[in-house]
Amino acid sequence: MASLFVPDPRDKMKRAETAKEALDVIVSLLEEHGQGGNYYEDADSCHSFQSAYLIVDRDEAWVLETVGKYWAAEKVTGEQVRMVEAPEILSLTSFYKNLEDQHAPWKQQMDAEHPELRSYAQSQGWWTGEDEFNFSEVFSPAEDHLGCCAGKDSLEKQEESITVQTMMNTLRDKAGGVCIDSESFLTTSSAVSVLPQNRSSPCIHYFTGTPDPSRSIFKPFIFVDDVKLVPKTQSPCFGDDDPAKKKPRFQEKPDRRHELYKAHEWARAIIESDQEQGRKLRSTMLELEKQGLEAMEEILTSSEPLDPVEVGDLFYDCVDTEIKFFK
Repeated sequence: MASLFVPDPRDKMKRAETAKEALDVIVSLLEEHGQGGNYYEDADSCHSFQSAYLIVDRDEAWVLETVGKYWAAEKVTGEQVRMVEAPEILSLTSFYKNLEDQHAPWKQQMDAEHPELRSYAQSQGWWTGEDEFNFSEVFSPAEDHLGCCAGKDSLEKQEESITVQTMMNTLRDKAGGVCIDSESFLTTSSAVSVLPQNRSSPCIHYFTGTPDPSRSIFKPFIFVDDVKLVPKTQSPCFGDDDPAKKKPRFQEKPDRRHELYKAHEWARAIIESDQEQGRKLRSTMLELEKQGLEAMEEILTSSEPLDPVEVGDLFYDCVDTEIKFFK
């Protein structure tokens, strides 16, 4: 997503140690810089959206919705599931285990909000000040605020406790509208994170590093000191010649694909062109993913302390294995 300002998750980690501190960082940056801009790298197209976040640490989670510099936040408590959803984006957090019916347009208590949020809505004629304040109804187009329910529907089909695999399956739900693959929009890199409340266990994050999770492998990553960088998932740097920096902007479209992306495109072409070979390829991809999940489960259930040296190159090795497999 390209825009004039969207807070960078890496930036939040540098400035905050808890979910609440990260929320405070984001809203302070929104107040200072605002947000917006075209996320298409095309001077002839213009489309933007407002950001929404799930901010989670081991102890608590916050849902943050934003409109320009204005915002509202809800603290997730108890055994709940929350989602941040838009036509192009779905993020999910399972805070504890059980699914509750908490997915109606946001009528829950807002635990924090911009001090001018309601007065701004009144000044725009979006809220009379007499009715109950419903963030999603006030700030969404009338025809849209009830339509973003794909993630809710997918989760409600789950009959058992929500697991890492459940989350991956939900993000891959193309039939239900969660995973989007069209000429206009494309689900980009996807992630699932496990944040154990037991502080002796590491937090484990699973990243695809490629678009369309229905045809991607979720690979494990653990934050440790001296983690090995992965150039094969880094887009080329064009420096001052980047069309995003030149004025007028976006007059050219450089090739920003990294090596894993290119390998993924090859796999995608096989899956789409040869049904039988594509089925075998996808089966092997899921088997690789399963092996990674099983290895991480062993780490989470082990009584032995984690050796940072052993996992410093974990994601690097997974990416390297995936590319070799595609070749």
